[in-house]
Amino acid sequence: GMERKPANTMLSIAATLLLLAAAFAAQKFLNAYVLRILNLCAIYAILGVSMNLINGFTGQFSLGHAGFMAVGAYVTAILTLSPAHKAVIYFMEPIMPPLDRIHLSFFPALVIAGLISALFGLMIGVPTLRLKGDYLAIATLGFSEIIRVVFTNIVPITNGALGLKNIPEHTTLLWSCGWMIFTIFFIQRLVNSSYGRAMKGIRDNEVAAEAMGVNLFTHKILAFVVGAFFAGIGGGLLANLITTIDPKTFTPVLTYQVLMII
Repeated sequence: GMERKPANTMLSIAATLLLLAAAFAAQKFLNAYVLRILNLCAIYAILGVSMNLINGFTGQFSLGHAGFMAVGAYVTAILTLSPAHKAVIYFMEPIMPPLDRIHLSFFPALVIAGLISALFGLMIGVPTLRLKGDYLAIATLGFSEIIRVVFTNIVPITNGALGLKNIPEHTTLLWSCGWMIFTIFFIQRLVNSSYGRAMKGIRDNEVAAEAMGVNLFTHKILAFVVGAFFAGIGGGLLANLITTIDPKTFTPVLTYQVLMII
């Protein structure tokens, strides 16, 4: 009933604060190995929840997650690397201006990474979401691989097959847990909204949903773009955790790992 709502909200806020306090304490007292695993847990939670929006709630069998993660990882890495480091890392071909001078702090870099990944989600979603089932899976997997191949070849932007190293280690448990909480909160609100009901309708019966006036395309694209946004954030957190990325980090195996999780 309605009277449970404020109590639940208070409990959620209390649990969130408790988790962030625990993350803060863990960051201070636990060793690097345990911290790495806890950070990866939080990042994989972000990836799992965002992929589940597309595959689970909207019923669109997408295998493009590694591609969106690659976009997010490269964007945050390039934006957070200092100009001095960039000069050293890009020794085959210098990094193209204005990227050679841009140096952002972590939060704006992550948000931009999410938005650019969402844009890729839109570009891939528009042509592929007319497909169904296995065909959609094959097309999105193909696009995810195309992103990786392109990143291997645009050397002045991504440093190609050499990858990027010395990425600043910005990702702490507060960052990864904070984004995990936000991701879960946002996607839960979305799923419980009228948009979410439309998405579940599409999953359960596309023909019936369309007959009831649900715009299939809008809702599929919405799920795809939001899923890609948070995949980009997850990729960005991962890049600034492991500090070294190259195109081989983002093979389809990564997508299948997230798929196994959900």
